Amino acid sequence: MGCLALNASFEPLTILPVRRALRLVIDQKAEILEVDDTRVFRSAKRDLPCPTVIRLVRYIHVPRKYRRQVTNTFLFARDGYRCQYCGRHRSELRGREFLTRDHIVPVSRGGDNSWENVVTACSTCNNRKGNHLPAEAGMHPIHLPVEPNYVELVWAVRKITPVQAKYIRLFYGEDVLRALQVAETDAAA
Repeated sequence: MGCLALNASFEPLTILPVRRALRLVIDQKAEILEVDDTRVFRSAKRDLPCPTVIRLVRYIHVPRKYRRQVTNTFLFARDGYRCQYCGRHRSELRGREFLTRDHIVPVSRGGDNSWENVVTACSTCNNRKGNHLPAEAGMHPIHLPVEPNYVELVWAVRKITPVQAKYIRLFYGEDVLRALQVAETDAAA
């Protein structure tokens, strides 16, 4: 499990490898807020507990306007790891079936690779739809595709501990935390 890094404002930024978090603490760029008491890192001069949550000493500006590219990892997380045509979860797929990216308007017909034009589809549904528009194939997505918000996108694919969840709830609220926990449960299934 990694270490949750918070901005100086307590805004959750990312999950860091523990070694990177320790380096920030040693360089006095961050302070430890929560530790895993079962793990200790030792050097010749000092012992440091394993951090699970750190907070940067200085505020780092994080631009929010940049758009995240569509990757299968984020796409599948956005769609709850479910085919948007038949509704099956990835845990329900058989044998050689798997999740794929489907373009609502196929690329060969002028479609692009934007959040609004791609959905998660099982390989069976994707093959059945083929190079057709949803209306032509008689297949319509369960949910209309939209670009996910920043928080959902960044945290949807990260595992968080109960201690780390406390800080995400503090900054973003209970609704976002609940949505992330549902996404984490879907990913594990």
